[in-house]
Amino acid sequence: MDGGKPARNRTPLAAVLAANSISTAGTSLTLIGVPWFVLETTGSAGRAGVVAFCATLPIVVAALVGGPLIDRVGRRRVAVASDTVCGAAVAAIPLLHHAGALEFWMLCALMALNGLAHTPGNTARYVLVPDLAEHAGTTLTRAASLFDAVSRGARMVGAALAGVLIAFVGAETVLLLDAATFALSALLVATGVRGVRAAEPRKVEAPVSLRAYRTELRDGYAYLLSNRLLLAVVVMVMFMNGIDQGWNAVLLPVHAEGELGGVTDLGLLTALFGAGGLTGALLYGAVGHRFSRRTVFTVCVVLCGAPRFAVAALTGTTLPLAVTMALGGVAGGMLNPILTTVTYERVPEELRSRVSGALTAGCELAMPVGGLAAGLLVEGVGAAGALLAMGGVYFLATLSPLVFPAWRGIEGPKPQVSSPEPSHPGPGPAARTPRPSAS
Repeated sequence: MDGGKPARNRTPLAAVLAANSISTAGTSLTLIGVPWFVLETTGSAGRAGVVAFCATLPIVVAALVGGPLIDRVGRRRVAVASDTVCGAAVAAIPLLHHAGALEFWMLCALMALNGLAHTPGNTARYVLVPDLAEHAGTTLTRAASLFDAVSRGARMVGAALAGVLIAFVGAETVLLLDAATFALSALLVATGVRGVRAAEPRKVEAPVSLRAYRTELRDGYAYLLSNRLLLAVVVMVMFMNGIDQGWNAVLLPVHAEGELGGVTDLGLLTALFGAGGLTGALLYGAVGHRFSRRTVFTVCVVLCGAPRFAVAALTGTTLPLAVTMALGGVAGGMLNPILTTVTYERVPEELRSRVSGALTAGCELAMPVGGLAAGLLVEGVGAAGALLAMGGVYFLATLSPLVFPAWRGIEGPKPQVSSPEPSHPGPGPAARTPRPSAS
């Protein structure tokens, strides 16, 4: 203690940031490695879409019902268990393939298991950030920007490595490397986040029962439904994440294979988008507070997505798309620090896991459909037609901040109540992101 203030402890925040970056880098390996593995072994964009559907549907299911579980089990334990299961599922794919025993349904099932376990771990790490920022003696805005920046940096590195490694050693080896990153992430959280009260199981008055669990789950959705800004975020990001899933899992791999230089260009383009995102997140963390949140968000959300779909559809060379993705990444990097800060400001700590689960579920609700739709569109109207169709929907979704008045609330927090009325939740939508996240 010093002057009545608790001593700063930066280790837990550093451990979570490191674990999240390592896990994200590994996920980038899977993001490129699995679609390329499917295209190499089946030659079918439709099957790549089916795998994407199987991988993302459990993510939504886990987010829909997992919020209260995170608090009861404990955020640290959930993060460790999540990474352990994900690592085992990813490692099983190349091992079964090497043994000649991997069937297509097994690949789908393993990716579904990976998706089911992945979201609770992401959410657990994410909801710890405000408490860990306080422990470290840093501001919430800076911690949120740093969380997003290291994630984007890791995504950039993982994508670049994936393109090179797949070209030289094959997709199977890349998936084994991804499994190792999950194990390292679990180890960092297990050892680095001890003694943090917010990371341990929360004592609740209600006994463990289905009725108590439903009540806690309903509280999270009731709070989300009562907040017009968070609902606006959920709806817009739901469309963005769904279409981005189609882009990452099907459209960009097919475009790279058919028009560009193959997997190396795929890794390069994904890395450039990640590098732009890292630059944007760091830039916003340094000077973003000087500008209107709504102005920055409105401009950047339009620039981050639709242009890359149009450029990919209308050109067949790497350079124009590379420039577009790098600039789009910078714009996209500005978004998540704003959304993350707004979420932390508006959701009380005692509801954070439950509301974050509801946000994640809503933002990721369209992801299974996005990957499947992209595969079907490519086989039905061709890659260029699929790119233009999905890019057009993306553009319309990003006009939301210009159209709906609820977005005016993005400028700053409103007074919070400690808890919503749990007994009369209204119907409504169930967001990436473990947080509202635009990729």
